Amino acid sequence: MSAAPIQIQSDGDSAPPYRVNASPGLAGWLREHDLALAITTYQIGKLFLVGAPDADRLNVTERTFERCLGVALQQDSLYLAGLNALYRFTNVVPAGQELEGHDAVYVPQVAWFTGDVFAHDVAVLPGGRPVFVNTLFSCLATVDEASSFRPV
Repeated sequence: MSAAPIQIQSDGDSAPPYRVNASPGLAGWLREHDLALAITTYQIGKLFLVGAPDADRLNVTERTFERCLGVALQQDSLYLAGLNALYRFTNVVPAGQELEGHDAVYVPQVAWFTGDVFAHDVAVLPGGRPVFVNTLFSCLATVDEASSFRPV
């Protein structure tokens, strides 16, 4: 006996040069654990946000960012490493509320211009400062007010 196919609703910036497939149990698992996924793919420059409004339906939202690689979530902020910058987005939906069916909506708040350092994985230090893998200079780095980045 096979499971019913999962419904996938996709919204985003552009006509998709991609296809979204999911295992039948993914939506139910995300819903059960009250989780969503943030996934990047630099090959087509997309950030995908994947949520499950119910146990048999996924909502996939995508946005375009040139060479997006690293993504991290810290409290109500989402950090994204792109081609020349590290971005911070803030969730504008108050806890326990929804906006057009979404429990989180991230809007751009800050961009730190790093130059093309081929920034990969992103994390956030306890004080809220982002740190990222700077592959061009073979180091861990953080943003800096006076330079493109500061090695950590």
